[in-house]
Amino acid sequence: MAFNEEQFKEIISEFTIGSERLHTIAASFRQDLQLGLRDVTQSSMRMLKSYVGLPSGKETGDYLALDFGGTNIRVFRIKLDGGGKYEIIKRVGRPLIVPGEYDYICKDATAEQMFDFIAELIDEAIDGDHKTKYYLGHTFSFPSTQDNLYNARLIIWTKEFATQGVEGKVANDLLVEALKRRGADNVEPVAVLNDTVAVLLSAAYKTPNIYIGSIYATGHNTCYLEPSIHDPNGVGLGGMILNLECGNFSKLAPNRFDKEYDEGSEKPGEQRFEKMVSGRYMGELFGMAISELLGEKGKKYGLTSIDMSMIILDDSENLGKASDIIMAKVGKELEPADVKKIKELASAIVIRSARLVAASFVALVWQRAGSGKIQKQHVAVDGSVYEKMPLAKENITKALMELLGEDAGQVDTILDNGGSGLGAAIAAAMAVQK
Repeated sequence: MAFNEEQFKEIISEFTIGSERLHTIAASFRQDLQLGLRDVTQSSMRMLKSYVGLPSGKETGDYLALDFGGTNIRVFRIKLDGGGKYEIIKRVGRPLIVPGEYDYICKDATAEQMFDFIAELIDEAIDGDHKTKYYLGHTFSFPSTQDNLYNARLIIWTKEFATQGVEGKVANDLLVEALKRRGADNVEPVAVLNDTVAVLLSAAYKTPNIYIGSIYATGHNTCYLEPSIHDPNGVGLGGMILNLECGNFSKLAPNRFDKEYDEGSEKPGEQRFEKMVSGRYMGELFGMAISELLGEKGKKYGLTSIDMSMIILDDSENLGKASDIIMAKVGKELEPADVKKIKELASAIVIRSARLVAASFVALVWQRAGSGKIQKQHVAVDGSVYEKMPLAKENITKALMELLGEDAGQVDTILDNGGSGLGAAIAAAMAVQK
C-alpha cells in the first residue's frame, strides 16, 4: 500500500514549528519562569533552589563523588588541580540490582541494605583508607526538597525504585549512618545536587561564560544561574543555580499525538514538555504516527529513538537499513517511497524536539540578559540525544540563530560528558572551601 499523501502532509505539519510559533514558545517559557521567580506556585516548572552558584575554577584537592541517578551507582575519587584541570584517580561502579543475586531497589529492600551497599563502593574507592579525611559530593537525581547544600530529602521514588525507609528521609543522613557502620566515618558528605546542576558545575569549572546546563537524553531538564537569588548559606559565585525541572513546562500547544500520548500515560498532565522532546518519548510518537499512516491506529510497534536515529542515518539509495528496521518493528514491507516518507517523519519529530529545546535555552538567555545586551556564552548540554541523535545539535543551532537574530553569534552549545561525577566533586570542594 502507498501512504495517503494528504494524510502524510497533515501529520508532518503537526510536527512542524514555524518561526513565529517558535518565538511564542520561547516567550511563554520566559514568562512562566518570571512567574515562578515571583511565586513558584504560579509556574508549571518546579524551579528548585540548588543552594550553589558557579565555581571559581580555583577549587583544588582530592574529593569523592557519588553518582546516584539510577540503578547503576558510580563512585569517583577526583583530584581537582584548579584552572579547570582535574584527574579521575579511581572509579568504581556496580548496579543496585543483579537478577538472581540481589535487588536493592525492590519494595522488600531496606534503606539500610541500599546504603550499606553504597558505603561498600565508597570504601572501595578509597582503598579501605579509614584515616584520611575525604569530603564527598553526591549527585542524587530523584525528586527532593532541599534548604541547604547538604540535605536533599527524598519526596518520592521514581524510575521504578521502591526501597522502603528512604522516602521522607535526608539521603546524606542515611549515607552517613552507613559509612559509620562500615567504619568509614572519615568520609563526610558535604553537598548534594541534581544531575543537571552537576553538568553546569562541571562545564563552568572547565570553560568560562557558562550559565545554563541541560540534560537532553532519555529525559530532559535544564538549570541556570539566576543572579537575583542569593542565600546567606549558599556557596559559589554569581547568585544561585535553579533546577527548573522544566520537563514539566506545560504552557505550550501540544499536537494531537502529544495529547493522545499524554492522556494514555501513567501520569497524564505531567512532564508535558519532556514528553514532546526527550528520547524516551520520541519513538512512541513516531510509532503513533506510523500506525495512522498504515491504517492501524492505536497499534504499538515498540519503536525507539535509537530506531529513529538509524533510519535517519540511512543515506543509501534504496534505504535498505531503514526498510529492515521498519520490517522488524512494524511487520510490513513498505514501498521505497513510503520508507522515504517514514524517514522524513522521523526527521520532523527530531527537528521539532531540537527547536523546542532551543526555545527554552533562548528564554533563559533573555532572562539573564534582562534589558541589557546578551553576553557571549555557551550552553552546556549532556545526554545521548544531543550527542548522538542525527539532526538534534544542528537544529538547536539553527533555532538559536532564528530566535536570537543579530545576537546569534553570542550563544552556542557545547557537550559536557560525565558531569554527574565531576560536578559532585566540585560541589564538595565549593562547600569545604567557601
